Amino acid sequence: MNIKKEHLTKGFILAGLMNIVGVLLFSRFFSNTVIPETDPQAMSNFGLLMIVVWGFAYIAVSKNFHQVKWLIAVFTIEKLIYATHWTRWILDNKITDVLEKDKMAGIFYVIYGINDWMFFLFFLFVFLHVIRKKI
Repeated sequence: MNIKKEHLTKGFILAGLMNIVGVLLFSRFFSNTVIPETDPQAMSNFGLLMIVVWGFAYIAVSKNFHQVKWLIAVFTIEKLIYATHWTRWILDNKITDVLEKDKMAGIFYVIYGINDWMFFLFFLFVFLHVIRKKI
């Protein structure tokens, strides 16, 4: 499969924007108390801030990702951890309870794990192609 670097660069930028804009929007710039109350282990305001930082890291390497293959492996592992955490959370909790407390927080909890699974697959795809020197 021949993929242009420009397309993958856009994927890194999109991953970063999803983290940055998604957290800032749904947390109402860290003022939404329902998100951290719902999952204080991963989604405290500090945790949300770190998600924003990860977003900036994705964007920072978007044009030279092919030169930092092991960092892409780290991104892959990071997304796998968040996606797995979300999957466990979603199996043990009722999203309707969160939606009743705050629609923005509920929407956040509906989509963040799907987003993380999607970008886990993206980063894994990129890592495998870079390691095989197909990019």
